[in-house]
Amino acid sequence: MKNFVGWATSLFPLWVIIFSIWAFFEPDYWSSLSYLIIPLLSLAMFSMGLTLKIDNFIKIFKDFKIIFLGVSLQFLLMPFLGFTLVKIFSLEQLIAIGVILVGCAPGGTASNVICYLARGDVALSISLTICSTILAVFLMPTIFWIYTGSNIEIPFFQMIISIFKIVIIPVILGVFLNSINFIDLKKIKLCLPLIAVLSILFIITIIIASNSDQIFKHGPKIFLIVICHNLLGFFLGFFLSKKMKYSEKISRTIAIEIGMQNSGLATALAIKYFGTLSALAGAFFSIWHNISGPLIATYWKNKTK
Repeated sequence: MKNFVGWATSLFPLWVIIFSIWAFFEPDYWSSLSYLIIPLLSLAMFSMGLTLKIDNFIKIFKDFKIIFLGVSLQFLLMPFLGFTLVKIFSLEQLIAIGVILVGCAPGGTASNVICYLARGDVALSISLTICSTILAVFLMPTIFWIYTGSNIEIPFFQMIISIFKIVIIPVILGVFLNSINFIDLKKIKLCLPLIAVLSILFIITIIIASNSDQIFKHGPKIFLIVICHNLLGFFLGFFLSKKMKYSEKISRTIAIEIGMQNSGLATALAIKYFGTLSALAGAFFSIWHNISGPLIATYWKNKTK
């Protein structure tokens, strides 16, 4: 079993490419499964919880500087990168608004799964996601207004409910089961990387299928900007963390948390306040960071061996 799981997870980038092509050319079947995205994320988060104990979170919050660094980079670096890319590429106003809105968003929940696959600090990743999501209620509209002069309202209660359903409750259940020694989890834990890989793989496939028409119509320029935004977030998050003398494990975690945005929130807000054209950056970011994340996770996992 261990050898099979190792083989299957090591080929994650290949599965992503194959399923992405399948979703792009045969979108109808996969797009009909969009209702599975949240349950799949919750399953992945539950599997993350099975690898953790309460002490992991206590240790993180004792060194609050790490949380402060991650959240600061999230809300300072990514909006600035988005604004800079908008200026470099001279984007039309509505598309530019979408790019900046993605930059102002908190970390995405999928980052926690990618962090696990990359051999990062999962407890830190989850803590950063929760903190940035709560702070986004106040910081996201403020930073967005600074860069664009436009006002948006953040759906506070919907965000809190979502983070509870997708992240907090599944993680708590996993941590609880891992702490009470009620059942032997050794065999289950062997399968956890495969569960995480399959969850993210199906999420990527569904997202690509659901946006295949938009990719075809508006792809190249916006995709290039999204790729630059995401990769710069990864690189600078890792580089700055290393410069501040944090470990490889923590630097990976912060890089992933910075590079992977809650683009679903950005897309929803863009549609509500500015129209579908401004939502393209968020939709494309959802696709791309769910491809780049597994790729960088596989690279780091193999580097750790």
